[in-house]
Amino acid sequence: MELLAQWGLLDEVLATGCPPLTELSFTAPGIRVEGTVPADGDARMVCAPRRYALDEVLARGAVRAGAEFRQGVSVTGLHWEDGAVAGVTCRASDGRPSVERARLVIGADGRRSTVARLVGAPYTRWDGRLTRAWYTYWSGVDGASLRLFLGKGVGGTAIPTHDGLTLINVQFSVDHPLGARSERDRLYLDLLARAAPELREAVAEGRREDRLYCCGDLPNFFRRPTGPGWALVGDAAHHKDPLGAQGIADAFEQAALLDQCLADGQCDGRRGGLGDRERTAAALARYATALESRFAAPYEENLRHARLAESEQQTAGLRVALDDPPFREGFLRTLSGAPGKQNEVS
Repeated sequence: MELLAQWGLLDEVLATGCPPLTELSFTAPGIRVEGTVPADGDARMVCAPRRYALDEVLARGAVRAGAEFRQGVSVTGLHWEDGAVAGVTCRASDGRPSVERARLVIGADGRRSTVARLVGAPYTRWDGRLTRAWYTYWSGVDGASLRLFLGKGVGGTAIPTHDGLTLINVQFSVDHPLGARSERDRLYLDLLARAAPELREAVAEGRREDRLYCCGDLPNFFRRPTGPGWALVGDAAHHKDPLGAQGIADAFEQAALLDQCLADGQCDGRRGGLGDRERTAAALARYATALESRFAAPYEENLRHARLAESEQQTAGLRVALDDPPFREGFLRTLSGAPGKQNEVS
């Protein structure tokens, strides 16, 4: 949210009708912590815009900032010069091929990144798939806050979004039997009851407004994020289980981090510094180091929760720790994705 505000896009995102959420809560067996969204700046809120709305705002903002946006163009390969990536080959919607040269190619193209595949970016850490996520959208569900739940072997999330709808997600182990496809609606509700009985009661009074989305390809990994002429951002560089709902926030922060590393090395395009290979390589190395340093601890914490195997001892320890105001503040900060102090909770 702070980055959207810095980029001058927060008001546009809120103008799409996405509700600002200023309260959040976390519920687990014997634990319930509630509070106001913490932040270091003015954006003391979280929100969960639908991608069709968010992506349009981001694209408009990028164009205003000087980007050329080409819809319907697919990257089909990379253009190499002297052992470094120097652009992309692509195909327009009418099938016409072309080559676009660039001093730096950034793959911000998801966990199945085309750029990562084409450069052969290796995984530097791979922890596999731990959960499946099933979600859909409900109307008539009360509550104007971000709510996270952790039950025995199952997690859940309730996030208000556009049009008076609430996204309600359940996550469970990849080893859990799925049964027949025709039984998935029932299994979703059964899992919801295990994760959050109060949500199961709420949806009984509400109405489901969309199909059930079933996601099983949710790996946990880090990839090598840079190389000669290329860099990866967002899920392309680092993907973690969505139980903590931080994917978009992570991607924004990584984009800002890459920008800062290039600027510190005077490698931004406005100065023409990207033409200096040594300076650019040093800036990309700083980005790779900073990315690992910033996201390693939150990754470990998220991984622990995604195993859905909290012990009674861990739960009891958390229950006691939450009585400490600084720890409680750090815990809420971690849940909300507020920048700067996530490493306090581990």
